[in-house]
Formats: sequence, C-alpha cells, structure tokens
Amino acid sequence: MKMNEGRIEPVIIDSFEELADVCRSAGITGQRVMLAGDTNTIPLMGERAAAQLGKVFREVHMFAFEAGEENKTLSSVESLLSYLLDCGFDRHDTVAALGGGVTGDMAGFAAAVYLRGIRVIQIPTTLVAQIDSGIGGKTGVDFEGCKNMVGAFHMPALVCSCPEALLTLSDDQFRAGMGEVVKTALLGDGKLYEWLPVHAEQILNRDKEVLYEMIRRSAAVKCSVVRRDPTEQGERALLNLGHTIGHAVEKACQFRMLHGDCVGLGLLAAAQMSYLRGMIDSDTCIRIHDVCRLFGLPRFVTGITAEEILKNTKSDKKMIAGHIRFILIESPGKAVYADDVTDEELLAGIRHILDKDA
Repeated sequence: MKMNEGRIEPVIIDSFEELADVCRSAGITGQRVMLAGDTNTIPLMGERAAAQLGKVFREVHMFAFEAGEENKTLSSVESLLSYLLDCGFDRHDTVAALGGGVTGDMAGFAAAVYLRGIRVIQIPTTLVAQIDSGIGGKTGVDFEGCKNMVGAFHMPALVCSCPEALLTLSDDQFRAGMGEVVKTALLGDGKLYEWLPVHAEQILNRDKEVLYEMIRRSAAVKCSVVRRDPTEQGERALLNLGHTIGHAVEKACQFRMLHGDCVGLGLLAAAQMSYLRGMIDSDTCIRIHDVCRLFGLPRFVTGITAEEILKNTKSDKKMIAGHIRFILIESPGKAVYADDVTDEELLAGIRHILDKDA
C-alpha cells in the first residue's frame, strides 16, 4: 500500500473500556493525544474515551467541533489546527477522532496537514462511519457547496469500532447508515445483500451480535477494495455507488437530508439506469427498492428539480475530462464504472427518484 503507514482493517470492540488495551496492542502510546469530537459525541462519550486514552498517553486534550454537515468547513479545521498549535503538539503526537463521518473527515484532515502529517486514530460512532467513512484514509471538508472537495488521503494508525455506540443513535441516523450498508452489499458482497433482509428485524432492533456481524462483513468489503487501490486510481471508485446523484441531492437540499438517505436515493437512481441499460432485470431493480424500503430508506424526494440535481452532478469530484465516472450495478454484489453515461441517462435515473409512484 503506497501511502502513509496505517491500518485498514478496523478492530471491533464490545465497549469503550477496551480502547486502551487495543491501543497498547497496536503500539499506539505517547506524550499527547487530542480527542476531537463534535458537540454531540464529546458530551455523550468523551469522558469514557478520554479515560481510556489517558492510560496510554501522558496528556489528553479534548476539542469539540460544532455538530452538523454545515460545519464541515475549512474554518472548522482551522480552529482545531490552532488548538493543536496552542497545546504544543508535535510530529510524535496523535489526533483521535471520536464521532461520525463529519468528525472523522475533519479531524483526519487536520492530522493530515498539521506539520505535514501526524498520527490519527479513528473511533467511529455512527453506522456510516463504522462501515465506510472511518475506514480507508479519506479525509476532507466541503468547499463552496461541493461535497468533500478539499481533502487528503491519510491512513489512520487504528480504526476502533464499538457497536455499543450505535445504541445512542436516533432512528433517523441509524436508518441513514443502512443506506451505506446496502450500497456496500450491492457493490461487493451478494451474500451480504441476501443476508440483510433475512436479519432485518434484528438489525432494526439493534441486536448487538447481528450488528457486529453486519459491521464486520460490510467493513471487509471496503477494506478489500482499499487494500488494492488506496488512493482511488481505479477500483476504489466503485465505493462511490449511489454517491454521484446522492451528493447532488444533498447539495440541492442544502444538506437538510442525511447523507445515507441521499445515498439510498442514489442507489435507486443507479439501479434504474442499470435496468434501462439492460444490465439488470426489472425483478432485480424492484428488489433493490424493496430492500431499501425494508430499512426505511426514502425512495423519492420532493421540492427539487431534475435539472437542479443534474447541474449539481457536474461538480462531482469523479469528473474525468468533463465526463462523470458513474457507478452502475451489473448484479447484486458486483458494480462497474462507466465513463459514457449521458445526461439523458442521468435524467432518467433522477426522475425515477422524483416520482413517488416509482
């Protein structure tokens, strides 16, 4: 893996009280650590995490970003960089990101650029972060209304996921996380895709053992892809299934919709486009709708236009020479990328999620 040294595979623990032992086992100790969370996670879990980190670091400092996607900005990262500098952090010190995707991206980005890169630990607390955003070293912020437009690859020294944290999520946040789970299964694990509806009741009831299995299997898909393509030169682009239109919907809604919900809508649009290309049959397309509905994911959106969403896709990071590298579904468990998707195809997929009767 040709990028900064780090760990791909997450360690899944039963409780936060195992965090110190996991850090010791990974050789992660030192002088100073900055525990960075947001104004939700720090009051809820900060003291427990700090107590564990205090067993392996001599000094534990704590910093809270304002919660919310609207605060995923360069100015927020700048505030953490200033705090690191004020506390005297050097190249041998560590940032620990405690939270969901927004916190992990911002704290990871701060660690990537502070002194040209210091060690970061990811402690993801949301479903989206535990199976996707906390893994693989992507960091960054939104810029001028464009999702994750400024960032860096910075592989964490450790990813430590605790399913117990998912019990603190609202139903909306947990549901949105399932958008990323379904995406992961569709692009890389057909058996997981079949497993999900069978265990839907246990998943929605947040059965700890079932959550552990779901996180393990979902994370394994991402780890496998990242290991082969750490800096998204090719195959890693497949992880963006559902994201081109999903991000465009997020922007059109001014980030009022949760990321995972928008990814779910993007999956339905991609499924429709794949069907219209003859890649999947109607039964497969309908089944994808059924699985999304089973987990409460939205299947249409109102208040925005197809043209507005299409325009937003043009600012997607995955543009290559003016064309979108779009991810389509060849079969449940196998995604492929296409560089020849037309605006007419995009509009067909977009209109599909604007039609409540679809």
